[in-house]
Amino acid sequence: MSKVVMYGSVSVDGFVADENDQPGPLFDWLSGGDVPLDESGALKVSQASYDHTRPYWDQIGVTIAGRHVFDLTDGWDGKPPSGIDHVVVVTHRPSPEGWDPEAPFHFVDGVESAVAKAQALAGDRLVEVAAGDVGGQALAAGLVDEVRMDVVPVVFGSGKRYFGPVDARHLLEDPDAVIQGDRVLHLRYRVRRGS
Repeated sequence: MSKVVMYGSVSVDGFVADENDQPGPLFDWLSGGDVPLDESGALKVSQASYDHTRPYWDQIGVTIAGRHVFDLTDGWDGKPPSGIDHVVVVTHRPSPEGWDPEAPFHFVDGVESAVAKAQALAGDRLVEVAAGDVGGQALAAGLVDEVRMDVVPVVFGSGKRYFGPVDARHLLEDPDAVIQGDRVLHLRYRVRRGS
């Protein structure tokens, strides 16, 4: 089975967006460097961020996101972001009217079904779950193997929580990666199993 990784950029006080779904400066680190992160050249990061992020992105086969994020991004115009093969959208609604059925997007009801579908599609590649409500649901259901976060030096005070609706304690292992980039700290934790 594919490893499931919860991932996102986050403020130091634990938010992925403000209350109006705006990420503010959370993605500034993706444009503040001089090393191109992808072929488009639009994303440029520090060498340290590139060395940490690019190999991770190259391993992702499928991203799981909620319908809210899908709608906010207009479904990425039917093209999965960052060269990912498939996107699994957790939703209780059908695909949007006029949606291209050939686009590599899969609309699934429930986080457990989404992870199962993503793992089937990913093969031996990683399954990435977007931080926020869906990521928090996957963590609470015991479906996340690893948590990765790009911590940005900003305090939001309130907004959309990185771990979404999680309201119980979940232990993580000690970080096995702590990488300082420009205006970002990259962290990686394995999820502790058992008590």
